[in-house]
Amino acid sequence: MKVSIITTSYNRQATIAGAIRSVMAQTYPDIEHIVVDGASSDGTLRAIEECGSTRIARLISEKDSGCYQALNKGVRLATGDIVGWLHSDDVFYDDEVVADVVRCFEQTGCEFLYADGLFVSPDNPNWIIRDWVSGTYSDSKIRNGWLPLHTTVFVKRELFERLGYYREDYMISGDTEWLIKMMYRTGIRIHYMPKYVVRMGYGGLSTNWARTFHRWREDLGIYKQAGLSPRRALLKKVLRKFPQFVTAPFVKQPSDSDESSAEDAS
Repeated sequence: MKVSIITTSYNRQATIAGAIRSVMAQTYPDIEHIVVDGASSDGTLRAIEECGSTRIARLISEKDSGCYQALNKGVRLATGDIVGWLHSDDVFYDDEVVADVVRCFEQTGCEFLYADGLFVSPDNPNWIIRDWVSGTYSDSKIRNGWLPLHTTVFVKRELFERLGYYREDYMISGDTEWLIKMMYRTGIRIHYMPKYVVRMGYGGLSTNWARTFHRWREDLGIYKQAGLSPRRALLKKVLRKFPQFVTAPFVKQPSDSDESSAEDAS
């Protein structure tokens, strides 16, 4: 299976190289990396060029109306069987992520796969701030404000034509609308892979307190449109976040496992 990874960016000179190198480091060979830049005015394009990545299949840099238009551009350029995302502030959890995802698609026959992710400090990727473990899927969980972390999702490309693209009129919650549209009572084959797949830099639109209330307003409208109870779904969505901060300090890092193995061997 061919996998298209879409990275969107705007003025991300400091972080874009890390995201690109994370894709380059993947052991899975058939990856199409598409980078959609919103006409950055800093050194983002120079940082991309300096990576010298042979895995960047397409690079476009032009003005857009926001991140969801950029995501739609990337999807429409994609030619892979599977589409996934890696934002310019993020890196894959390890070098086997894409290989594990493809293996899971092949073994389960799923159309939509999601996994677990970590929010980490932008200055120290080993400092975990939020531990997002999604768990198995059910419609009732969506009615109670649950959704998987968007950047842990991989889908069959054909689903976009069947169920729709991102709505570009949302400023922050377009991923929420898209996830509900894809998952809730659609009958597609959904599978949860219990593995960390991404380390996300803590910050940005979805974690900036100045934009939180705007996001909540968008969420309420999305929940109502989907036939959910808006206030209940939003309240439970907010409450679900608190345990993620509590469990974060106890997440076992890959290096911890390596050290334990070395100790056992000695």
